[in-house]
Amino acid sequence: MIEIMTIETTSLGNRTYLATDGVSALVIDPPRDADRVLAVAAARGVAVTHVFETHLHNDYVSGGLDIASRCGAAYHINAADAVSFDRVGVTDGDVIAVGSMRVLVVATPGHTFTHLAYVLEDAATSEVLAVFTGGSLLNGSTGRPDLLGAKHALTLAAAQYASARRLARALPDRTAVCPTHGFGSFCAATPAGAAASTIGDEKRSNPALTLDQDNYVAALVAGLDAYPAYYAHMAAANAAGPQAPDPAPPARVSADELARRIAAGEWVVDLRHRRVFAAGHVPGSFGFEYGDSFATYLGWLIPWGAPLTLIGETGGQIAAAQRDLARIGIDRVAGAAVACAGGWLAAPRLATYPVSDYHGLAAALDHEDLAVLDVRRALERARGSITGSLHVPLHELPGRLRDLPHRPLWVHCQGGYRASIAASLLQAAGHAVTVVDDDFARAVDAGLAVTPAPQRPAAYRRQRVS
Repeated sequence: MIEIMTIETTSLGNRTYLATDGVSALVIDPPRDADRVLAVAAARGVAVTHVFETHLHNDYVSGGLDIASRCGAAYHINAADAVSFDRVGVTDGDVIAVGSMRVLVVATPGHTFTHLAYVLEDAATSEVLAVFTGGSLLNGSTGRPDLLGAKHALTLAAAQYASARRLARALPDRTAVCPTHGFGSFCAATPAGAAASTIGDEKRSNPALTLDQDNYVAALVAGLDAYPAYYAHMAAANAAGPQAPDPAPPARVSADELARRIAAGEWVVDLRHRRVFAAGHVPGSFGFEYGDSFATYLGWLIPWGAPLTLIGETGGQIAAAQRDLARIGIDRVAGAAVACAGGWLAAPRLATYPVSDYHGLAAALDHEDLAVLDVRRALERARGSITGSLHVPLHELPGRLRDLPHRPLWVHCQGGYRASIAASLLQAAGHAVTVVDDDFARAVDAGLAVTPAPQRPAAYRRQRVS
């Protein structure tokens, strides 16, 4: 019996797949931390003999070369992709035998020009079991077509439409659709519509299969929003042949050394909960609460290659953050400090700022001369914004700090996470800030004027990021 296992990387919104016949195993689109994949194979007592990449990924560093090297596995990448290491180049129509499984290579351009999908069959019965679609046909969506540059977006959107329809025509309705993206990744045009899907499900609901090409392309391109700046470095890293990350813990640094690094303009990032950070933190440090959104936003905002020092609640939290950062190619952490160690992170040396909610903001607007700063992305703001608020998306904030008024700033986003990051950046730049740590759906109930008035406040809560 052929078994397909899913390995989630929730911090990046992606999935990896391991399929096995009980003896041999293949891996699709592995993450940088290959040990998680190899642990699944070891638990099943199977040997990884083949690794497949659907494309040179734009949102994370692959662990494919590492797995292939460790296991002596064949590493399959599109023959048209220029890489600097040995691989098995594959192209449309190729068939690869993996034990009692068979993999058919299908060209599915759209997310990239050289994107591939892999159809998994039972070699004994020729039954089609699944299609690994990478960033092509997703659950209720498709991969975004603009990561290679806006000039290619329309061409790739049309190709994405054709690729989705090719898969739908060629495969039985019962075929499981197994995408890499779509579970929070910015590589997806929109969030996935379901945790699991089949070709038949997609025929009924996916815009690429229910709309005509012109309407699909227009809707897809119109719905594209900003994506993380670190994406610019991922495909090049994957083409160069990334090695296994170094798991060695960073050197511990003192409070005085933290202050020196901050004074030198280096990034010192505090991983603690955003309310704990607000209640007391090293002056000049930046608050990036550790969780599923941590690596995405830190990778988006930090100048690429800048020295990075982490402050965490525990050594375990720092190690977890280090693993997440390695997934996007931030391999070197210059130092770390545990917040409770030695009691050095204590008043009166700490900076603080207030935390409130939308009711507090409404009350403050009645008697204070303040500015409201919205740090959501443009498409989020278009669904509704506090009347009279300023708008600087979080990813633009470091370059626009001088544009902001020098009066108290109340910062909000969708749910508080990004607002807390913004507040730390603003305070380090000398602004007086208050964080609105609240769900934007409650702004109207708090008495704030929202333009345009939201028709479905619950829709705001559908977004994974906050």
